[in-house]
Amino acid sequence: MTDRQNTPKVHPLKELLVPFVAFARAPRALWGVNLTYFLEGLSYFGILTLLAIYFNRVVGLDDAQAGWIVGAFTGGITLAMFFFGELADRWGVRSALTLALLLMFGGRILLAGGDMLGGGGMWSPVFLASIGGLLLVVLGYGMYQPAAYLAVKQFTTPKTAAMGYAALYAVMNLGAFLSGILSPPIRGTFGISGIYWVYTALTALSVLLILVITTRHSVMKARRDGQGVDEKAQTAERERRREPFQLGRWLREHPLRDVRFSFFIFVLIPVQTLFAHQWLTLPQYVDRSFAPWVSANMELFVNLNPLLIFILTPLAAALTSRVDVYKMMIIGTAVMAAPTFLLAIGPHVGLLMTYILLMSVGEAMWQPRFLQLAAELAPEGKTGQYMGIAQFPWFLTKLLTSLYSGSMLAHYVPESGPQDTTTLWLLYGLIAMASPVALFVARRWMGGKLKTTAVGGAS
Repeated sequence: MTDRQNTPKVHPLKELLVPFVAFARAPRALWGVNLTYFLEGLSYFGILTLLAIYFNRVVGLDDAQAGWIVGAFTGGITLAMFFFGELADRWGVRSALTLALLLMFGGRILLAGGDMLGGGGMWSPVFLASIGGLLLVVLGYGMYQPAAYLAVKQFTTPKTAAMGYAALYAVMNLGAFLSGILSPPIRGTFGISGIYWVYTALTALSVLLILVITTRHSVMKARRDGQGVDEKAQTAERERRREPFQLGRWLREHPLRDVRFSFFIFVLIPVQTLFAHQWLTLPQYVDRSFAPWVSANMELFVNLNPLLIFILTPLAAALTSRVDVYKMMIIGTAVMAAPTFLLAIGPHVGLLMTYILLMSVGEAMWQPRFLQLAAELAPEGKTGQYMGIAQFPWFLTKLLTSLYSGSMLAHYVPESGPQDTTTLWLLYGLIAMASPVALFVARRWMGGKLKTTAVGGAS
């Protein structure tokens, strides 16, 4: 009798529910991290949505100046992770999360209260307070996200890891979606500064949750119940935290010296351009190329993605928890990139909705796995640093995509005159497909580095 015949049959529904049940029993510390990540997703995306308008109406800048500041802010956050991601490794998850949230809390106080300083325009008191506030948020976020993913790595078991990463990604998107519901009535009554004060209060709540739920005791228990605590590794970790920073050693041990890791994170830039096009191209495309009833409700169509991601990400993780992580990267990026060619057929509502749905399915399949794989590629004690470095290509993606998206829109989808949406989306589809093709071609070369990256107990 073969091994295949000896393998007990598992009911498909039970197989689907197992990861959810296992994650429901996750330690208290992990639930604390998830709660703060939900609140941070709500606050960050709620503030970002209104940030350009804030600098127009409250600070008194023109469109070009406001756009530059928003671009510098979003790019600065990604760049900050490049430099500060390793602090969670040195200080520990709880300390890094607490300091990060305190910095963001202080920054949002300056941002929300800036209009009380009076003045307006570049270098006015309100401008300086707002820029100072954004800088504090950038510094805090540079530590916050790597620390959160380090927590997932430490607090989950091989059976719950996939669901842990997926849940963190999903709750952020749920927060982003709910900010669109929370913001309009409060902003209509109290203005932009009023809703910014609400987000500031939510950040303060996150600090309290970290201190009350994610205690030192709960963190140690979560680590014991999760990946386990190695006494030798703990001793080495404490010694490393006491070591002074040395530039030479930092460069010698930098993650980008790992050729496979560098290939893995940079090869995703082409497919990540589709994320950037969600705010750089898709809104203008829907507004300019569709019937009035569609363009008048542009925000509804463009912002369906976060809600879909919240629903799809845990399901994708449960259904694919036993599939090799690198294989899921290939499949997921292909599923995300391929629907772009549907838009090349022409501006039809059905094709647009199908694109958004399939792209979201692909994103739910690969994006949490990317963060999981980046964490698993990291040597012991360097997870936070690797997570921070893994975000650097996203910074480049934002920068590179913004350099050509505007001119491409002006050429292929102008506000008036003939349009050629087919060529625009055909080119963007070809760019995005470069990622899954390159991942597939390099699968054998990368395989030697990824012997232990399967999840759900697979080898």
